[in-house]
Amino acid sequence: MKIIARIRNGFPTKFGLPRQSGLVQELASTIFFEPEYRIPEAFRGLEGYSHLWIIWQFHKAQRDSWSPTVRPPRLGGNVRMGVFATRSPFRPNAIGLSCVRLERIENTADQGIVLHVSGADLMDGTPIYDIKPYLPYVDSIPDAKGGFAAAHEDDHVEVVFPDEWLRAVPDELQSGLIGVLRQDPRPAYQNDPDRVYGFSYAGLEIRFTVRDSILTVCGVAKA
Repeated sequence: MKIIARIRNGFPTKFGLPRQSGLVQELASTIFFEPEYRIPEAFRGLEGYSHLWIIWQFHKAQRDSWSPTVRPPRLGGNVRMGVFATRSPFRPNAIGLSCVRLERIENTADQGIVLHVSGADLMDGTPIYDIKPYLPYVDSIPDAKGGFAAAHEDDHVEVVFPDEWLRAVPDELQSGLIGVLRQDPRPAYQNDPDRVYGFSYAGLEIRFTVRDSILTVCGVAKA
């Protein structure tokens, strides 16, 4: 399989990333194509779609072996489920599938066609194998069952972001960052109210604590 593109955003590591695509629609990313695929004709008609399927590689989770069961973080990391009943990155083939919103298509002088998308759950630099249009009349199934994951669909925390720290975040990044924090980036099995957690985002180190379902930002510094 050939890598056709890579995604760029503010997440150099997986900690802090949304657990699924679409959870944080305010989170912006950009898709840059490899030189071989920067052909305008390959994108003809794409502007007519609002959403795209992204097929990509878990490039930081590749292993020579695989396990038939995994421990989903949303179940506390202590319950094993079948790998094919989860979206764990540790799979027989390290392939991911995400649905993103296509915000706009840009034809640049140096990089060719660039796609601006939102709602992605991919790390910065993630290799992309293919892009396909999302078709709502066949891809949307309103009465589909969500299995054990559906029980955590509405999991979120209240975010307290003091002005002294919010001012350190560029205006255009604030809504996306707050959306990420509302999802509670901590592993589900960690619940220490005195612990200071942190992750890198857009060149900043974001630090926070969580107590009684309230996440409080306690520091923003250059990473």
